[in-house]
Amino acid sequence: MTTSHPTQSSRREFLKRSSALAMAGSAAPWAMSLAAMSEAAAQTATDYKAMVCVFLYGGNDYGNTLVPYDQASYDIYNAVRPVLAYPRTAVAASTGVVGSPGLAPTALTQAAVLPAGATDLAGRQYALAPELAAIKPIFDAGKMAVLLNIGTLIEPTTKDQYANKSVKLPPKLFSHNDQQSTWQSTLPEGATSGWGGRMGDLFASGNGNSTFTCINVSGNAVFLSGKSAVQYQVTPRGSVPITGIKSPLYGSQACSDALRTLITTAAPNALFESELARITQRSIDADTSLTSALAGTPALATPFTATNPLAQQLAMVAKMIAARNTLGAKRQVFFVSIGGFDNHDGLNTVHPGLLTNVADAMGAFYNATVQLGVSQQVTAFTASDFGRTLVGNNDGSDHGWGSHHFVVGGAVKGQAFYGKPPTHIVPTTTVTSGPDDVGQGRLLPSISVDQLGGTLATWFGVSATDLPAVLPDLANFSTKNLGFL
Repeated sequence: MTTSHPTQSSRREFLKRSSALAMAGSAAPWAMSLAAMSEAAAQTATDYKAMVCVFLYGGNDYGNTLVPYDQASYDIYNAVRPVLAYPRTAVAASTGVVGSPGLAPTALTQAAVLPAGATDLAGRQYALAPELAAIKPIFDAGKMAVLLNIGTLIEPTTKDQYANKSVKLPPKLFSHNDQQSTWQSTLPEGATSGWGGRMGDLFASGNGNSTFTCINVSGNAVFLSGKSAVQYQVTPRGSVPITGIKSPLYGSQACSDALRTLITTAAPNALFESELARITQRSIDADTSLTSALAGTPALATPFTATNPLAQQLAMVAKMIAARNTLGAKRQVFFVSIGGFDNHDGLNTVHPGLLTNVADAMGAFYNATVQLGVSQQVTAFTASDFGRTLVGNNDGSDHGWGSHHFVVGGAVKGQAFYGKPPTHIVPTTTVTSGPDDVGQGRLLPSISVDQLGGTLATWFGVSATDLPAVLPDLANFSTKNLGFL
């Protein structure tokens, strides 16, 4: 009697199915969506588009990023955080008078004709923190939008529903690890795929080399992990070669050749060893391809600050975009990041420098896409664990929920705000108790991460049929496209 053995392909498919269905006990709809993704049609693309997530690790303080500037809103902001608030003179014109009708250098004025879906502030006005002045010209040019009060949600939620726990809420709110994961994957810590990677799943086969679909320039992030797509990690200097392969091992090419053979030769009837050999060979091939592609690409004309780590990450993204034709890329998802935003203390000392780095990096990157002729095809957006409390904690702020974020790119319907300006305080009171405040200035999000993802995915070319597999909770929201692209 003979026993038939499953092929390597069928084993992999079995493991994929098992992994998806094993989750069904606690998240059946999501498990079914993940399992169904293997049947989703690969998306085809004839043009080029790239999406860039700029993640601010630690939880960015929204209150000192987008500063209320109209007098009434500023007075509330200053009253709630008197120690932390920027003086209004810090954003007022140097020749102006506080309270005068003149605009601040960083005050954001909406376009006269708002794009569909944009928010009419009706007398409300915001100014960028002074340290973000470098990106104000992008807003003024209509290529940057502001998302007001965006955060992790499973379904639309009111303050009463939050208090009564009568709707599904993101697990472990205010927790760094869990909220980072929820932002990046729509699932709590331990998730194995993110919505950027799941978009990559749909487009990888349409790229000349699928390895260059999801690229991380800052380490590892669940955002770029897909069901089949694997994030390719590079550094601001380029690919990471295997020691002893790219250059002679112990000065001997023969040793390097022997090592290459040892680590890339598949072993008969040894599935895991053969898979490791395949991955290693892929890494070697990718290093060779990327190094050659970058070497053949002219140097960027746009300067990126050498001492700014985020700028250097985005410089590498720009270089890879410049090499897109050589790499055969049609759709790419990138991830870069900067840490240090968990400012429980020293907010006024640490935060301004972080914002300076963000503005410097994103401004240079946008200018580089213009010079490369791809600004319409590249969209960058900021994200973070969560917002923080508006109420100060001595000289810092604590973990919050909703926050304000930016979207930058030539395709953005900018010089506009999307979402709802938060109401922190009921008039005549002196404590934060408004309908958008769940305590201490923690914002109850009015826009979900899924809606951001849905807007980006649609622009990226994901079909309406495949959106549920990429963003399973998007079905809970009536507005699936925020309209900023």
